Amino acid sequence: MSRTTLDARTPYAPSTDAPSLAARIAVHPATALIGILLVSLNMRAALSAVSPLLTDVSGAYGLSSTAGGLLTTLPVLLMGITAPFVPKLVRRFSPERVVLGALGLLAAGVGLRVVSGVWTLFAGSIVIGAAIALLNVTLPGLVKRDFPDRAATMTGVYSTAMIVGATLAAALSVPMEHAFGGWQGSLASWSVLALFAGLVWLPQVRRRPVAVAGAGALPQLGAARMAGLWKHPLAWQLALYMGMMSLLSYTLIAWMPTILTDQGMDRGTAGAVFAFCNLVQVGGAFLVPLMAGRMTSQRTLVVLMVGCNVAGISGLLLAPVGGAWLWAVLLGIAQGGGFGLAMALIVLRAGGAAVASQLSGMAQMVGYFIAAAGPVGFGALHEATGGWGLPLVLLLGCCGVALGAGLGAGRAHTLRAAG
Repeated sequence: MSRTTLDARTPYAPSTDAPSLAARIAVHPATALIGILLVSLNMRAALSAVSPLLTDVSGAYGLSSTAGGLLTTLPVLLMGITAPFVPKLVRRFSPERVVLGALGLLAAGVGLRVVSGVWTLFAGSIVIGAAIALLNVTLPGLVKRDFPDRAATMTGVYSTAMIVGATLAAALSVPMEHAFGGWQGSLASWSVLALFAGLVWLPQVRRRPVAVAGAGALPQLGAARMAGLWKHPLAWQLALYMGMMSLLSYTLIAWMPTILTDQGMDRGTAGAVFAFCNLVQVGGAFLVPLMAGRMTSQRTLVVLMVGCNVAGISGLLLAPVGGAWLWAVLLGIAQGGGFGLAMALIVLRAGGAAVASQLSGMAQMVGYFIAAAGPVGFGALHEATGGWGLPLVLLLGCCGVALGAGLGAGRAHTLRAAG
């Protein structure tokens, strides 16, 4: 759709007036970059903050292990349920308004989670999952629109920020519990980060799709959509690759420390190995999308990421304690790099910002439904068999599925809207 065909009913229709100073600042690349980084820091922090405090939270409400596990599973399910509706919201309200609304919803969900009562605890988790889905789906389209020549690099930047936010939340939750006198204060504190990001993002809502300093028109994220996306094999390959890589990541995040302690490693060392694995993820999340953007086909990276997963999982199966630090490196590369590659493939395979948003919605809906089954199914299989052997072998089978889907998604092919 050209700029001249937008009418007054379009919520963010262009203006023919000269851009104001506020509008110029809002569309500046540095302003957009800072806003995206702060938004990204929020996209996993509220989820990761729960895990270190789960024992205290469960004890406060008398939750069973299964009910406690739902606190991490529910947000992932809601991310999948909400994802397909996000592109429609983006077209109706503009991506900037969707991001701002999601940050407000995230802060509200964090606050609701600490209001006294078990139902508000779970309701807050549901709201958090929906808010994160809004951000998950909207950001790839924004990156494709605002940084079209550096989309893969910017995907690496915000993927890294997401993992940094998750790592900080996991590391600071217990110290903040002591500082604020309980788990409620620790969890509630993450609403401040969401509110601050919303405040910094606010100028983006006022941005207008005008030419600034001769830069040309700002393309619309709510423009032409691709018909028949759900029937396209490449779209399903992307969704399946994202789902399998997310399943592997969420499952190992949930169970890796327990696997190590069950094999004789003390809790302190197991925690240190797990933290080191998270640290390695930061490097993988940044470097792998950067490499992906410089390749015509990303199949080599797919093989590398799946191969690191296979090696790390096999290590946990055969020598979990003796090679724990090596397995942490391999799994850190696979988890951080694999997620970053999945997000990069969305923007690289999309022929425009609107298609990137649409493809992101589909891939994340399918992907997070698959991912949500991982930790629960892995734990149930362990309980049924009394060991970790069969569950880990099953994860190796998931690696095979990820490889097949990833080799298809990594082909140099672009999905474009008609016309």
